[in-house]
Amino acid sequence: MKIIECVPNFSEGCDQKKIAAIANVFESFPGVQLVDFSGDADHNRSVYTFLGRAEDVLEAALAAAGCALEIIDMRSQAGVHPRLGAVDVVPFIPLSAAKMKDAVALAHRFGEQLYERYGVPVYFYGEAALVPERNELAIVRRGGYEALEQKMSIPGDAPDVGNPIFNERSGATAVGARLPLVAYNINLDTADLRLAQKIASQIREKSGGLKHVRAIGVILKSRGVAQVSMNLTNYKETPLKPVYDLVKLLADERGVGILESELIGLIPKAAFAGTKPKYLQLKDFDNSRLLETHIKNFSV
Repeated sequence: MKIIECVPNFSEGCDQKKIAAIANVFESFPGVQLVDFSGDADHNRSVYTFLGRAEDVLEAALAAAGCALEIIDMRSQAGVHPRLGAVDVVPFIPLSAAKMKDAVALAHRFGEQLYERYGVPVYFYGEAALVPERNELAIVRRGGYEALEQKMSIPGDAPDVGNPIFNERSGATAVGARLPLVAYNINLDTADLRLAQKIASQIREKSGGLKHVRAIGVILKSRGVAQVSMNLTNYKETPLKPVYDLVKLLADERGVGILESELIGLIPKAAFAGTKPKYLQLKDFDNSRLLETHIKNFSV
């Protein structure tokens, strides 16, 4: 069976009613399974993970985007996580018998229809990128929402779909196709933002750190805690253990401990190669966070 996973990120992590309203949209589509969602007030971001066949995933994603665009106003939105718009990122991931070309085709259809229905400009990234330089999400999102109006006015930075007209309420959306990744955060026992940023710069691939690691340092104001926030884009080559060990080493060198680590969304079992959740000080983990659990349940 061809299964597509979709993990949309919306720029709302504070208002629980709004987070629940978007979740209710996914749950109203019987052809898809909403398997995980969470909101974070400091990041001011919510992330939803759902599975289904391509057509069902397409319609559920469009409906949820429509809901988010109604209830999220970027003019009053702020958070520590980079973002382009209310519907910030919508990646499609091939699972089971699905191929990357299936996810790419779905991403392109979603992007076109998002603009047709709601007038939101779209940038394609990852395997769905139409411009080679836009393969990396960080490049697409460089400057964030605050720089979007100026960015869209530059011909080389215009969106792939839609007129380059800035809508300050909704912003723009990055739509992509990719393999499963691991969204992983490590919370440090300190409020030193500069330390988290320094560690992030040392571990991320583009600075000569670990391969396939994207990392930023942020402060969680609600807890007074500095966080190293990461995406592991190839968990087979760089699983969790070497990432955790390097962050711990760099923090130890500065006399700082690790409070805990956390996952956002689901994780493939292979990402735990050579370790276990307890070693990683991973909070709130059980088998429902494993991607394979839900692939198996959906296929039954």
